Amino acid sequence: MSSMPEAREMRWVSSSYSDAQGGQCVEWAPEHAVATGEFRVRDSKVVDGPELSLSRAGFAGLVEFARREG
Repeated sequence: MSSMPEAREMRWVSSSYSDAQGGQCVEWAPEHAVATGEFRVRDSKVVDGPELSLSRAGFAGLVEFARREG
């Protein structure tokens, strides 16, 4: 049995870079990241779809890319 929470049990938070009109919607699970060091990211429009699993450095790179490219 895995101690890792299932995606549906995690609290997902929309990125401040997400489009408020439902276009580019990115969510991440901050409590999961704090507890495990794994940064999970998904498309908020496809909650049962694929997720990215990023390291701290990978997540920081994604955030930097969002800031730079808007």
